[in-house]
Amino acid sequence: MLFTTSTQYIALAVALIAGWLFGLASHPGGRKWKTRYTAERDAHAATTRRVAELERDHGRLAELERDNARIGELERENARIAELERENERLRAAPPVVEERVVRDERDFRDEGVVPRSSAAPAHPTDRRII
Repeated sequence: MLFTTSTQYIALAVALIAGWLFGLASHPGGRKWKTRYTAERDAHAATTRRVAELERDHGRLAELERDNARIGELERENARIAELERENERLRAAPPVVEERVVRDERDFRDEGVVPRSSAAPAHPTDRRII
């Protein structure tokens, strides 16, 4: 085993921390990653704006398509109404098909209070004792 005492482990930890601090101190300031980060941030912002524009345009396009469909329906309804109005005018102007006749019934009225025996008979034979 490479390390056997706690002192050796502490020395290893101190050496690693010192190396990390030395690396940070000797680093050129992170210009490379900062420029890459800002470029990526700007590209992401541009993409986000473009996506928002496309979604807005897509929503507007869908709204226009719905409006156009509704306009087409209304135009068809108006054409149908105009056709029905022309048909009504034609039928109003046409002579009547049958002249008006009054139908009179010359028969005497029956007394509806008296019902003949056959129509008052019960439907079931066992019910005949009630009447």
